[in-house]
Amino acid sequence: MQPIAIPAQMLSPVFTGNGEVAYVTKDVPRPGPGQLLIRSKANALCGSDKGYYLNGSGQHTPGHEIAGFVVDAGPNTNAKPGTPGVVFLMDFCGQCRSCKLGYTNQCFNKRADMGFSHDGGYGEYVLINENIFFPIDADLSFSDATLLLDIMGTGGHATRRATLAREDIESVLITGAGPIGLGILGMVKIMLGQDVPVYVTDMNEYRLALAKKLGGIPVHAGSEDLAARLAADGFADGVDAAFDSSGQTSARQLCVQRLGKRGVLVCVGHGGEVLLDVSSNLIAPERTVLGSEYFTYGELEANAAYLRQHREYLSQIITHRFPASQLQEASELFFGGQCGKVVVEP
Repeated sequence: MQPIAIPAQMLSPVFTGNGEVAYVTKDVPRPGPGQLLIRSKANALCGSDKGYYLNGSGQHTPGHEIAGFVVDAGPNTNAKPGTPGVVFLMDFCGQCRSCKLGYTNQCFNKRADMGFSHDGGYGEYVLINENIFFPIDADLSFSDATLLLDIMGTGGHATRRATLAREDIESVLITGAGPIGLGILGMVKIMLGQDVPVYVTDMNEYRLALAKKLGGIPVHAGSEDLAARLAADGFADGVDAAFDSSGQTSARQLCVQRLGKRGVLVCVGHGGEVLLDVSSNLIAPERTVLGSEYFTYGELEANAAYLRQHREYLSQIITHRFPASQLQEASELFFGGQCGKVVVEP
């Protein structure tokens, strides 16, 4: 293979605060031992970018849902230039107790959060350690490959966490129909079965319609009575599992109220609280409350197989694509909420 031409400099976007995007010139980094230089070809926007969007990202180029291909590899690496793949958010050490057991999302010596502590994928080139690169099929589009990250990764991990506490999940509630909620919906349907009823609450009618398209049962949080809807459908005693993707205290309380005996609540969205009466809410009905943070690197392999089988279904979550030069317009749309997942393509 001919060497891939790499420019000396690149134009990279940064968030300057107040919802504004600017472009700055940066040197293209060169990989050292164990490192890869990735040409970013797609990066999905995420709700966790909102802090940067509103308050500024400093000199860091954001973007942590990266798909692209290797353009240069340093010494002691295995990936060859031209290899397509995705980038795992957390640069885990690989040596601590968590990493050795496979819990790379709980690394004790994490070296980076790509797009937060280090430059991310909204720019043209990203420098990473090879351990967080996951090769993908050559026929998978880079935009669709981003589904492996926050959508399938976070959604699948939350689903797996729920099954640790409850093996016989036959009904589900999801509070929040943003991209993470939709990802949980999609992975529940794939992993637990299409026949499992999944109720999805939100105020956003666009996203509720998308949840319905994905096989969910939409419930408008502002105009519908969830308890009455569940009772009418035969779930007066509650659902088996609830997932909160909103990070809102009120949404989590709704989950607690609608859980049945042996029910499990998985908290996925950051923020808010869970208010519990231990005796009546936890001990007597033997319920479980779990946290779920991102996912582990090891889950990518199984999720890649799911994506090969269910690409057409899952790709419905991506509703808009923009060139990186229109990151401003993409951000305004995404944070406005009238969309599913939005992808920019550097």
